[in-house]
Amino acid sequence: MALTRRAFTLGAVATGAATAAGLTIAPRAAFAATYTGYVMTYFTESPNFVGADYGLHLAVSRDGLNWTPLNQNNPVATPTAGQLGLRDPFVFRKQDGTFIVIATDLRGTDFGVNSQYLHVWDSTNLTSFTGYRRLRMHTYNNAHTWAPTVFWDANRGQYGIVYSCNTSSGDVFLVNYTSDFQSVGSPQVFFSPGFGVLDSDIVVDGGVTYLYYKNLANGNLYGARSSTGAPNSFTTYTSALRQGDAMEAPLLVKRNDGNGWYLWGDSFAPVNADYYAWSSGNITANAWTVLNQRDYTPPLNGKHGSILGITEAEYTGAISRWGTPNWVRLKSTNFPDRFVRHLNGVGRLDAYPFDPYQDQLWRLVPGLADPAGVSFESVNRPGNFLRHSGYAIRLEPNNNTATFRADATFHRTPGLADSSWTSFRSHNFPDRYLRHSGYLLRIDPLSASSSATDRQDATFRITS
Repeated sequence: MALTRRAFTLGAVATGAATAAGLTIAPRAAFAATYTGYVMTYFTESPNFVGADYGLHLAVSRDGLNWTPLNQNNPVATPTAGQLGLRDPFVFRKQDGTFIVIATDLRGTDFGVNSQYLHVWDSTNLTSFTGYRRLRMHTYNNAHTWAPTVFWDANRGQYGIVYSCNTSSGDVFLVNYTSDFQSVGSPQVFFSPGFGVLDSDIVVDGGVTYLYYKNLANGNLYGARSSTGAPNSFTTYTSALRQGDAMEAPLLVKRNDGNGWYLWGDSFAPVNADYYAWSSGNITANAWTVLNQRDYTPPLNGKHGSILGITEAEYTGAISRWGTPNWVRLKSTNFPDRFVRHLNGVGRLDAYPFDPYQDQLWRLVPGLADPAGVSFESVNRPGNFLRHSGYAIRLEPNNNTATFRADATFHRTPGLADSSWTSFRSHNFPDRYLRHSGYLLRIDPLSASSSATDRQDATFRITS
């Protein structure tokens, strides 16, 4: 994006304790708690934008890998000013333990629309988002203010808000410092390595500030670090990180159990998996291991968000306030990018994401022929159920005959390939299990002695 060349005037920002109106404000002691869960913020998009929603979405997780959308995957807050939409929402725990959420002021994909502002909300415990406002980060014309992240700079006694901006020198990270998220200091260049960068995520750990970012020159993700967290003090220390066709939006997460780190990357375009992930036991080393997609499940249609550890009270409070989905999805164990869906009345396994995305959503109801079993009712075709006919799986309306009810009833068993997952045994052909073959669903005779491939084809994760 072209930008009129300009000189950046960097405002003076106090070092050490924060200052406001000439008064020294001592930094508060850091909030200390045990974290037993995680929260993710995000917005949603799908390939044909059927699932696009540019409000603030929340999901929770116990393990930081498998996510449960809250509020039926609807937004919990929506901007009422600026572009009336957001992208890249970032949640941060302040020094007093409460939360701040900031986000890009942009609705949709018209990236030629530029804003000088960021959306901001306050939250005490993730059950409400109040004090909505916009913060003006700079006064430059035709310059974007994208993908904000926040960190606590202990040396300054202030919070740094870092964001992507297209300057006369190219795409760089700017920083504005603040004590209260009500006003900010003048922008400064924070990271400008000589090539364009986008989408920073910053985590301070053990006195080291880690900055992960996208290199626009090659489309890969990298990690940099600094012993001070000061502007222009970062050195890149990782090699290129990439999965899929295109990457952006790194999310760096320290595990609650202390056993290492996760790194998430957005796939950039909604034609592939929305997220990929890595793990590392040592953040200081250049040692990231690609995670198998069967080990993680991002929120439905989730895009470019942030992840944060939360307490048990915050985890349960958010679920109590917003609720969990009244639908499920079925994920394949041996094709973990694929989910059970219906298409033209046929049950099949397709790579997610796709549209209509609702084709993969099921209400798991008591079995039509036996309430001890289960039946799969389509969310977007109410009254239609998965049933077998000639051993092939189809989606058909319930005609309430005994045959239909039996054909549409399955019994959950421990997964034939992984007992922590699930297999589904046919009610009226109890030697046969729901499985995929050539990506089409059917029921076939299976047992613990069947081939490994057959058992994998019949094993699914019930997720949301």
